[in-house]
Amino acid sequence: MSAGGDIKKEIGRRRTFAIISHPDAGKTTITEKILYLGGVIREAGEVKGKKGTKAATSDWMTLEKERGVSVTSSVMQFDYQGLRVNLLDTPGHKDFGEDTYRTLMAADSAAMLIDAAKGVELQTRKLYEVCRLRKMPIFTFANKMDREGKDPLELIDDVENTLGIKCYPVTWPIGMGGEFKGLYHRLDKKVFYFERGREEPSIQDVQSWNDVSIKEKVGERLFEKLQEDMELLDVALGPFEKSEFLAGKVSPMSFGSAKYNWGVDIFLRLFAEEAPPPGPRLTIEGDEVDPFSEDFSGFVFKIQANMDRKHRDRVAFMRICSGKFERGMKVKHTRLGREIRLAYANQFMAQDRETIEEAYSGDIVGVNDSGNFQIGDSVSVGKSIEFTPMPRFSPEVFAKLTIKDPLKRKQLQKALMQLSEEGMVQLFYDPFFGLQDPILGVVGELQFDVLMFRLNDEYNLEVKLERQPFSVARWPRKKDGAIIGKSINGGAKLYMDNHERPVVLLAKEWDLNWLIKENPDLEFHITGG
Repeated sequence: MSAGGDIKKEIGRRRTFAIISHPDAGKTTITEKILYLGGVIREAGEVKGKKGTKAATSDWMTLEKERGVSVTSSVMQFDYQGLRVNLLDTPGHKDFGEDTYRTLMAADSAAMLIDAAKGVELQTRKLYEVCRLRKMPIFTFANKMDREGKDPLELIDDVENTLGIKCYPVTWPIGMGGEFKGLYHRLDKKVFYFERGREEPSIQDVQSWNDVSIKEKVGERLFEKLQEDMELLDVALGPFEKSEFLAGKVSPMSFGSAKYNWGVDIFLRLFAEEAPPPGPRLTIEGDEVDPFSEDFSGFVFKIQANMDRKHRDRVAFMRICSGKFERGMKVKHTRLGREIRLAYANQFMAQDRETIEEAYSGDIVGVNDSGNFQIGDSVSVGKSIEFTPMPRFSPEVFAKLTIKDPLKRKQLQKALMQLSEEGMVQLFYDPFFGLQDPILGVVGELQFDVLMFRLNDEYNLEVKLERQPFSVARWPRKKDGAIIGKSINGGAKLYMDNHERPVVLLAKEWDLNWLIKENPDLEFHITGG
């Protein structure tokens, strides 16, 4: 059923996007500038909060503030030019790729940040691939133009050749590094002149890039370079086609420096003009859920424990996919097969929260959770809906934990269960001993650093990490769908994951190849889902 006029209007003004990049490309810095321009914060923080400076809003964990690295996705909401924007800041580090991938499932578009000196880096390629598979519209922002870097034409070639997506430069830099003078806006026929120490540019209306008044401001050499570049672009590029952008085939590209807030406002205006409203979502049956449907639906893409340290809370982050959310509403929980009440819900500015009475398709809400939700759960009003599953990575690094105070063993078990439900660590156990002494699996080393820090900081537990001789986890299943027995051929021990699914933990790929050969009736899946 189609929603009423007021609901349609509210859904139509929602914009939900994620910022993706390689580490150190400036993602947290540009997030801060966007929040500053959106009127949410009075001063943009620094990634490393030095004494007397404000720390970055999106890096709210103690560890993030200490290290100056994002280790968890943050959700931030603000209003901009009549739009309600849901901004999802993601970890750039590869060890937290799984969290980023899940967050991308909740977004309708993405902003891809690249370092103008380094071009497209490895983690950017991986994250872009997820966007490409979802045919997600992508904006590109070439950052750090205040430093020497690649020629802008070379940067475009790098993006197009590495990622296979066309770029449409909306702005074009005049100079670079110490000689950076400003940006020419190709669509608006304006030049934005920047100076160090001044965030506000001086803006000049021009007839075209050929306007001689530009030469008076930037000098003959930079003016001639602008003319050469523009002649090439005008020949090579046709007009901007929004349909190609929405299909994920063309990326509007802009340039600037997040550090100095140069060009970030231009990017934000471009986003407001071109970003799509909430789109339809696929169910596991292959049906599309209309975002403008009157019936509420949503899915959980993230769970976070201890956002409020005083109350040891647990928050399930839910993307609303259709209809209107109302506090206290009853919904069908597809996995549990029963109704539950969504009593308390919040909207967020990183860890700061505000209780809300209503929200709409496209919004991200944090639901207070007593243990009902897992990552990937679907809820709905009306018929039961199950959205396509969340991606899950196979762990590659394994360890066990020993605790100094044996009286706190139960507390450790509870903490590990909570953190595994967040998705930051996977638990495996010997069926004979149960979850008393689990093996922990993570995608990357840094996740163990974060785990140890959080166990100490949030749960007051002193633990020691003991590496385990595994690098591969696979979930064996019968090809005909039947349940496998208590053992398999080839001598590999069967463990269980915390969802009671059989799993093998192996030292190397060679061992996996041996098991495949010895068990022709089995398939060894890379995830347990």
